Amino acid sequence: MTSSASVAVDRAAVVAPVRRRLFGGFVEHAGRGIYTGLYEPGHPTANEDGFRTDVIELVKELGVTTVRYPGGNFVSGYRWEDGIGPREHRPRRRDLAWHVTETNEVGIDEFARWARLADSEIMLAVNLGTRGIQEGLDLLEYVNGPVGTTLADLRAANGSPDPYGITMWCLGNEMDGDWQLGHLSAEDYGKLAARAAKAMHGAEPGLELVACGSSWTGMPTFGEWERVVLEHTYDQVALISCHAYYYEKDGDLGSFLASSLDMEHFIRTTVATADHVKHKLRKTRSIGISFDEWNVWYQGRPPTESEAADAARIEAGAWPVAPRQLEDRYSVADAVVVGSLLITLLRNADRVECANLAQLVNVIAPIMTEPGGPAWRQTTFFPFSVTAHLATGVVLAPRIQVDGYESAHGTAPLVDAAVTFDEAAGSAAIFLVNRDLAESRTVTIDVTSLGLTTVTEALTLHDDDVYAKNTLDDQTRVGLTKNDSATSADGVVTVTLPPVSWTALALS
Repeated sequence: MTSSASVAVDRAAVVAPVRRRLFGGFVEHAGRGIYTGLYEPGHPTANEDGFRTDVIELVKELGVTTVRYPGGNFVSGYRWEDGIGPREHRPRRRDLAWHVTETNEVGIDEFARWARLADSEIMLAVNLGTRGIQEGLDLLEYVNGPVGTTLADLRAANGSPDPYGITMWCLGNEMDGDWQLGHLSAEDYGKLAARAAKAMHGAEPGLELVACGSSWTGMPTFGEWERVVLEHTYDQVALISCHAYYYEKDGDLGSFLASSLDMEHFIRTTVATADHVKHKLRKTRSIGISFDEWNVWYQGRPPTESEAADAARIEAGAWPVAPRQLEDRYSVADAVVVGSLLITLLRNADRVECANLAQLVNVIAPIMTEPGGPAWRQTTFFPFSVTAHLATGVVLAPRIQVDGYESAHGTAPLVDAAVTFDEAAGSAAIFLVNRDLAESRTVTIDVTSLGLTTVTEALTLHDDDVYAKNTLDDQTRVGLTKNDSATSADGVVTVTLPPVSWTALALS
């Protein structure tokens, strides 16, 4: 059975420019995210730095524009200077965040070279958990200072005479969480972040600094945390962070597919709080949002056999190097949710200035690798990659008419959509999800105002088995298929969306 929905597009309904930083990623020293993920000396594809070039090519295909580094929880116990200089002299440390041994084979110099190869900008985090202002200033001098001072000269001696020019900086990570090393109250964190930010601006004016917001909407301090932190830091920071992870709970697929409603609530509440502080302090500048951790993450799932073996070693007191941790295998349903979260980020591009899919390789990631073996695309790779490449110009606010259903997040529309329009290029893109568990939806899209007549590409992610996955043994089980139902006539595009699916249309 097929039901219907309609979407109307008005070229005057501009939300904001398409922000390229919405398509960021995240690399943390956790699990196999770096070691045997990005970095594996001796792998057939490894370059002179030990980085896997097969992974670099997939990252470029993914379209990642910005990469947040080096954490995450890891950063709150990290000593950045451990990761510079000759590798044979670097210390091995216990990482309390993930209960592993950090070899420090990869540090900021290597990662900067990797980021250049991956055509990505670095978003660097400083340790405000167990360290503080001075270490942040030292790191800033090391990565951005012109030669002529001790730390900048040390960078040059380590092989990088030119400054890295990193402009985006996170002032700590998830400092509202009691799991975080150095966890602080909102009052104490706000004061520390304000002092750190003022010092960093004094060293280098024009940095884009991100204050820690809430780790998720379920935090008991959500809302109040943002208010207190911003009252201390408003003049010093450009952005406040949001972090959110979603997964299917208790077999409730419908609510899982509606996860973007919670993301929308998160964004709107954070914006309202930031604007309250703006008016209270009599400011004219608005604070943006850095949604610098988001993804599907099955935090309560049983471990795989290999993960369980590594977890048992840790439980027995071992501190392994790069164990298998958080290696979620993503399904079609997971990819549809990722696609819908991207739709929400695009539609809120007026306030969400950057976003980072967490993470990039192996650890809750769109890319998987096997040590000594292949790298492959998970299902979540596809909606991210296509959106990152097709979304250009400006974001338009579509008007959607469709039935809804009740979910744990409220009433969810069965079809959701985002639209981008690039007048200079004479192109547009329409991204759609069908949340219906059983029925296809024929959607009519009025694009008359865009003056575009041809559907140049129509791609759909769907499978009759919503839990189908790509694995080491079957790396191409799930992929994009051409949607032959897409047509255009008299300013109206018509397309049929299968149940539990994500679709992208390109128009010219």
